[in-house]
Amino acid sequence: MAAGRYRRFLKLCEEWPVDETKRGRDLGAYLRQRVAQAFREGENTQVAEPEACDEMYESLARLHSNYYKHKYPRPRDTSFSGLTLEEYKLVLSTDALGELKDMNKGLWKKLQEKFSARSPEEKQKVWAQSLSRPRT
Repeated sequence: MAAGRYRRFLKLCEEWPVDETKRGRDLGAYLRQRVAQAFREGENTQVAEPEACDEMYESLARLHSNYYKHKYPRPRDTSFSGLTLEEYKLVLSTDALGELKDMNKGLWKKLQEKFSARSPEEKQKVWAQSLSRPRT
């Protein structure tokens, strides 16, 4: 029976799309990682809680098939902000979030990051250079 569960999860992982714009935050990639951890021995893996495993699969399958989207249709394809799905995808991409994070940093923090040494050796060099400079 564990072999059947394993195959169902593998099929779900194959069908689940991976969003390349969300590097490190993608649900599809996370799902693949968790399935690999849970079924380390492949079809020979013994499932400790088969009922919980089946419930997890059914929940993920409903999400993947857009069960709730069809059960509770939205009157419009926008949200309270008025943005479309494509605009949300653009804003929530890893690159865009990184740019927003950089924009929100204060001037002092930006200067610290720009001029801070990367390693302890570099810190010592910078410190030694600042001590050896004549003060005017």
